[in-house]
Amino acid sequence: MTVPSALPGPHAASLLDLGGRTALVTGAAGGIGRACTLRLAAAGAKVRAVDLDAPGLAVLAEQAQGLAGTVEPQVLDLTDLDAAEQAAAGTDVLVNNAGLQLVRPIEEFPPDVFHTVLTVMLEAPFRLIRGALPHMYGQGWGRIVNVSSVHGLRASAFKSAYVAAKHGLEGLSKTAALEGAPHGVTSNCVNPAYVRTPLVERQLTDQAQAHGIPEERVLAEVLLQDSAVKRLIEPEEVAEAVAYLCGPHASFVTGTSLVLDGGWTAH
Repeated sequence: MTVPSALPGPHAASLLDLGGRTALVTGAAGGIGRACTLRLAAAGAKVRAVDLDAPGLAVLAEQAQGLAGTVEPQVLDLTDLDAAEQAAAGTDVLVNNAGLQLVRPIEEFPPDVFHTVLTVMLEAPFRLIRGALPHMYGQGWGRIVNVSSVHGLRASAFKSAYVAAKHGLEGLSKTAALEGAPHGVTSNCVNPAYVRTPLVERQLTDQAQAHGIPEERVLAEVLLQDSAVKRLIEPEEVAEAVAYLCGPHASFVTGTSLVLDGGWTAH
């Protein structure tokens, strides 16, 4: 008995083609989100670029000129959970990327900031997935990629909200994978270590204060301490991992975490 393959054939092109697909990327105005938006648009997708940063979205739209797909900027506050869910309707590819960070000991961590971090980085992804699934289920195809972190797998001191949100995102992603599998929908996490983004650059001052060391020592002694590869990851490297999970050769990859941590979790 020959079992039919889900792949288009051994000689199928490995290039990602998202022509005719609609994608949504949160936190799209900079860093990983910008790289993901441009990568998916280059593959032909119509990308809804969601962010609070209107000027950043305008720059992104200009950068996307000439790509195979299009970028549609959408200014949105993800703490407006109803609006977030509505924004995801009709999407084929959902990339939950938006995040924020504050480095403080637990006893000094502002409760309102903890609440905001969990809202933006866990509850909003739930609502976005909830809004996207009816369309994905209806057509029998969908890709959910949650930009998690090595901190979705490991904890670091002084990052209680971020670590809690990322650990929760891992569980949400796995649950979506189990529920989505019968409908042709995959759900995965991408887990980078420190990426060269404004979010990481802003951590240098916070980490210096938290650890009591000069900023110039933070990168080597804190951020890269547990990484065997002693450099920051580039946003484009993360975007390529996201693109792989959206492609035809990743149709059997679901409910897992694609770790880009330079060997951090090998310890």
